[in-house]
Amino acid sequence: MLEKQANTIRFLCADMVQNANSGHPGTPMGLADLMSVLMRHIKHNPKNPKWLNRDRLIFSGGHASSLVYSYLYLSGYNVSLEDLKNFRKLGSKTPGHPEIETSGVEIATGPLGQGIANAVGFAMAAKSAANLLGSEIINHKVYCLCGDGDLEEGISYEACALAGKHCLNNLVIIYDSNNITIEGDTSIAWCEDVKVRFEAAGFEVAKIDGHNFDEIEFALSEAADKEKPYLIIANTKIAKGAGKLEGSHHAHGAPLGEDIIKEAKIKAGFDPLKTFFVDDDVLFAFRSAIELGDLEEAKWNKLVSELEPSKKELLNSLLNPDFSRIDFPNLKGEKLATRDSNGKILNAIAAALPGFIGGSADLAPSNKTELKGFGDFPNGKNLHFGIREHAMAAICNAYARYGIFLPFSATFFIFSDYLKAGARIAALMGVKHFFIWTHDSIGVGEDGPTHEPIEQLSTFRAMPNFYVFRPADGNENVECWKTALNLNAPSAFVCSRQALVPLDEPKFGNVKNGAYIVKKSQNPKITLVASGSEVGLCLEAADLLEKQNIDTNVVSAPCFDLLCEQNRDYIDTIFDPSTKVLAVEAASGLEWYKFANDVVRMKTFGASAPANELFRYFGFTAENIANKAKDLL
Repeated sequence: MLEKQANTIRFLCADMVQNANSGHPGTPMGLADLMSVLMRHIKHNPKNPKWLNRDRLIFSGGHASSLVYSYLYLSGYNVSLEDLKNFRKLGSKTPGHPEIETSGVEIATGPLGQGIANAVGFAMAAKSAANLLGSEIINHKVYCLCGDGDLEEGISYEACALAGKHCLNNLVIIYDSNNITIEGDTSIAWCEDVKVRFEAAGFEVAKIDGHNFDEIEFALSEAADKEKPYLIIANTKIAKGAGKLEGSHHAHGAPLGEDIIKEAKIKAGFDPLKTFFVDDDVLFAFRSAIELGDLEEAKWNKLVSELEPSKKELLNSLLNPDFSRIDFPNLKGEKLATRDSNGKILNAIAAALPGFIGGSADLAPSNKTELKGFGDFPNGKNLHFGIREHAMAAICNAYARYGIFLPFSATFFIFSDYLKAGARIAALMGVKHFFIWTHDSIGVGEDGPTHEPIEQLSTFRAMPNFYVFRPADGNENVECWKTALNLNAPSAFVCSRQALVPLDEPKFGNVKNGAYIVKKSQNPKITLVASGSEVGLCLEAADLLEKQNIDTNVVSAPCFDLLCEQNRDYIDTIFDPSTKVLAVEAASGLEWYKFANDVVRMKTFGASAPANELFRYFGFTAENIANKAKDLL
C-alpha cells in the first residue's frame, strides 16, 4: 500500500508540472516515498489549519511546491483536485512557490535556506510557548524538508548552529540528498561531509535510503525521543521512476514530457491514460488525517479546558493581544537618541503583552533592545541570535507565523542588507514582525562609510507592504509604535545613534497619515520636509528663513510609506500647492522627488569623522538648507 501511495504522490506531482508546462518535477518525485511515510507521523488537523499544537511541516525548497499541494489535497485541506490542475495559474491556490494564502501552508519560504531557518524559528517558538503554557499544552514537532540548495546557503548554517546550541529536540530536518543541483552533480561545487558538519553543530544524525520504506519509518519513529535536534539524511534519486531522466539534473526544473510520464505509470502499474488520478483506497488512507486530527485536537481542547484560570487567561491574551494595555512612556521634552526612546518603548510593550518577544544580532547594548528583567530564551523574552542577521529575520518570521507571538529583531541599519530576503518575505506574507534598525545615517560618525547607511532607506521604502518609521524624537516614536502595532504588515524602526532635540507637541495631523505639519506659517512660500534627525535641522532652517521674511512650513514625515497611501486632499494639506517643497535626508533620498521640487541628500558614501562634522561637511546644516530653499524660490 505504501508503494501505491508513494506513486500516487509521484504522478500527481508529475501531472501538475506537465499540465502547467512549467515547474520542478524532480525533487517531488524523489521525495514521494519519504512523504508517504511522513504523512503517517504528522500530527495535524486539516479541518483546522490553525490548531496551535499541530506539528509544523516546512518545505524549505519551495520549488517542490507540487509536493506541498499533493500533500495538502490528499490530507484533506481546502485544496481540491481542480486546484492541482490550476497549478501555477493566475489567482490559483497553487502558485509556483507556496504562499500562506493556501490552507495548510505554514510559511512562505521563498529563497533557498529560508525554510530551514523558519523551521528553527518554529521550534524556538514552540519552546517559548511551552515555557508560557506548559509542556502538556505545547508538545508538537517541527519537520523540515530541505535539499542541497538549502544547505549550501549560509542562512541554514546560521540557523542550525542556534538549533544545536539550544538543543531543540522538537526539530526534525529531513535532507533530500540527491547529489543534484541545477548545473549538474553537487560535486562541481560542494564536497563537505554534511553528517560531520551537523554533528559538530550539536545535532543527532541518521543516514537512510530515502526509497526504503522500512528505513524511513524507523528513522521517523526515532524522532520521538531525541534530546538534540535531529537530521535525517535521506539518499534519494531525483525524479525517481522517470525512466531515463531519473537521477538527471535535467529533471529539476522542466516538465518530464508526456511519453516519459506514461512509461513511468505503466512501469508502476498505473493507467497511463489517466492524469490526476487517485484511487479510492489511497485517498481513504490519506484522508484518515482528518479523523485523527479531530481526535488529537479534541484531546488537546480538553487539556486546555482543565487549565487553571490564570493559564487560560494567559492563552487568551496570547491569542488576542490587547494593545490598550500598553503603558507607553511619556517622552515629551526629553533629548534622547531615538534608539534610547525605542528601548523604553520596547520594555513598555513587553510588560503589557506576554507574546511580545525578540532580540538582537549581538547588538542589544547598542540597539537598546534588552527587555530588562524578562529573562532569556527559552525561559524568557530575550532572544540572543549571535552575529546571524539573516537567520534572525527568518526565525522571527516563524515566530510571527506561530500564532501567539509578536516578535522583533534588531541590528544596525547598515546590516539590514544581510537580512533583506527575510524582510521581503515578511512583507509578502504581511506578518507582524518589527525590525529595529539603529545607527540610521551618517550620524554613525567615526565608524565611517562601511557602517553608514546611504541607500537603505530608499530600498526598504520601495518594498511593497513594508512600513519604515524614522521618528524625529521620543514622542513621535511612541506614536509610530501605536500606528505600527495596528498594521497587518511588518514595520521597521530606523533609529538614531545621536541624541535628538525634542519636537514641540504636534499640532497639525497624525503619524498614522505618515506625515504632518510641525510648523505652520500664515503665508508660506516654501515647505521643508524630513524624517528623523533632519526634522530638527529643518525647524532651525525655517527660523533662519523667517528672519528673512520667507514664511516656511515644516513637515515631519516619520513614515514615507503611509504618506504615499494618503489621498490628494491630505497631501495638499501637508504640501501647500502654492509652495515649493524641499526635502532633506541624510541618505540617498531619491524617493522624495515624488513630492519635492528638490532634495538636499547624500550623493556619495559617508566618511569617518564625528557625526556633527559629517553633517556640516555634507551640507546638513540649517544654513545650507535655508540657502537651498532660497535657491529653489
